[in-house]
Amino acid sequence: MSSREVVVLSVGGVRFVTRASTLQQFPESRLARMLSEEDREFKLVNGEFFVDRDGTLFSYIMDFLRTLQVSLPTDFSDYQRLRREAEFYGLYPLADLLSQEHLLRPRLEILEVHFSLQEMQAFFRIIGSCSTTVGTLAERITVFTGQQSGQSWDSPFPSQKPLVPLPLERPSHHDVAFRCGTDYSAGDQFVARYVSIKPDNRKLINGTNVLGLLLDTLLKDGFRLISTRTVSSEEKVECYSFERMRRPAGLTVTVNQTPGSSGVAQAKRSQVQKGK
Repeated sequence: MSSREVVVLSVGGVRFVTRASTLQQFPESRLARMLSEEDREFKLVNGEFFVDRDGTLFSYIMDFLRTLQVSLPTDFSDYQRLRREAEFYGLYPLADLLSQEHLLRPRLEILEVHFSLQEMQAFFRIIGSCSTTVGTLAERITVFTGQQSGQSWDSPFPSQKPLVPLPLERPSHHDVAFRCGTDYSAGDQFVARYVSIKPDNRKLINGTNVLGLLLDTLLKDGFRLISTRTVSSEEKVECYSFERMRRPAGLTVTVNQTPGSSGVAQAKRSQVQKGK
């Protein structure tokens, strides 16, 4: 790689090393013109371009040039300052995306787990404010069923017959329901339901064990347990409430360029979010 393909910038004392092609993503920007020495405000000192601007915010600009996506930390709040920096560098597609601040800010997500024990079965219902999260969680949960004889509901040994996966109940896009345990079939035969939650490979039949695995899974996914309460004292339904700050899907910029053109940029969602 030739030295002309590698560009070193010192922005507010922070050093960045990148390809020239990265800085030329938007030919009309000041960064692209800097390389052709058309913008004299950027001084070349000892082989490095010196820029008297905020180096921390410039790291987000470099990330945008490399990926054509806006992806900001959950606790980020300097939208106006970053937009001002984008305008300074002539990156107006980025400035336009940052003006859609409501699409970039993390949103509070609420999720509840309803749990009840009835005789030898445990019933679960998961209700969430974001249907995408509920759908993703449902894909990780599998209920298996099989017949066994003379065994209690908390037996650790599955039936000798192959277990058959069952579809989960989806009353709506925002909730999912399932159960585990055993139920009488005929004679001394039991219908047993086991639950597995990826990435854990265990098949659990005991409702308390399944509840523990489910809560642990949610905590690992970034949720925070905020309260526990009894929804129905008669049916002994316990409710576990969780919340987390959910980062929105990134915004991307599609650059349509033809030879000799400066490029036309359009902003769009990198993925569609449901349930909003």
